[in-house]
This record gives sequence, structure tokens and C-alpha cells, in this order.
Amino acid sequence: QVQLEESGGGLVQAGGSLRLSCAASGSIFRINTMAWYRQAPGKQREFVASITLAGNTGYADSVKGRFFISRDNAKNTVYLQMNSLKPEDTAVYYCRLTTSLSLQYWGQGTQVTVSS
Repeated sequence: QVQLEESGGGLVQAGGSLRLSCAASGSIFRINTMAWYRQAPGKQREFVASITLAGNTGYADSVKGRFFISRDNAKNTVYLQMNSLKPEDTAVYYCRLTTSLSLQYWGQGTQVTVSS
């Protein structure tokens, strides 16, 4: 069983920054890609950013240049540095882990609220 524990969410004013963390534990064979998704009230869950084992990154257009994803493979942890936050970034943020066997696991989510 794999557990993902997210942290770092909270309330911040527009223009501020937050750093999310997601630590994986349990029976992990090999982590391949780690990613962040978010879901705003009344909307579908959407992709935010991803990072492969090799360190290749991808971002949604809406966050490019403001959000930065990184990972610490020794700690099985992925981070999301969020800068210049906007009210439209308000959502529950989820991390997702994909193993080399293509198994996927989701965290429980952490709330990010950006006030205007």
C-alpha cells in the first residue's frame, strides 16, 4: 500500500507564495512521474504540473512562469512552489504518483485559498 501525504496549503493574499509538499511512503516499487492536479469548486480536476524521474517537467499554461515543480528522489517527495498566486488558483491541490508499473496513487488533497 502506498500513502501520499500533502502539506503546505493555506490562505494567502493575491501575489503571495506557497510551497506544497507531497511525501510518498509505503510499498513503493519505483516512482516514475509525480504530478500535481487541482480541483476548484464546481470544476473538474485539472493538471497543474509534472516531473519525471529524470527531472523533465511540464506545466499547465495557466501556471507557467509562476509555479515550479521539483522532487527529492531520496525522500520520495515532490514539491510545488507557487508564486504570484491569483484568486483563480484557489482549489484543492492533489499530488499523484505513477510507478514504473503504471500504477497511480493520489493524495487526499490540500486546500489553497487565494484572497483578492
